[in-house]
Amino acid sequence: MSLHTPDLTKFPPRSPRVRLGGYVILPRMLDKGRAALAGTVGEYHYACPMDHQFLDFVGIDPEALKKELTKSDGEVLEWIHKNMKNKKTAPEVVAWTCYQEHRAPDNCDGREFLNELHKKGAPKREDITTWFDVLDMDDFVSYGGKS
Repeated sequence: MSLHTPDLTKFPPRSPRVRLGGYVILPRMLDKGRAALAGTVGEYHYACPMDHQFLDFVGIDPEALKKELTKSDGEVLEWIHKNMKNKKTAPEVVAWTCYQEHRAPDNCDGREFLNELHKKGAPKREDITTWFDVLDMDDFVSYGGKS
């Protein structure tokens, strides 16, 4: 899979746990944005609520970012740092990343949605508790993995 033109109809995007510049979510969002530009996004959505966790944290418009996605990850990260409205210190990025890695549904609808995905994808697994857990599990089973 090319990072510049990922085909999300054949392979999942990078895990939400993968970091770029210390930020989780960002590499996955870049994969979805690049796939959207290439017409190979499949069932994924660029600028979804999870992506907005990052976009809102740094203060970047998703459409402005999308215009930069023909560049490498490093170049996109540089662009983000130059254009982010909400400048962040390294400790703020670490704290935000830690929070995101452990974030779980905080309301009934969210818990119900996570539980349905869990039941459908890997009902016997006992380690699916966070949004990142359910996304990784869903990506795995959606592309033929057995849980």
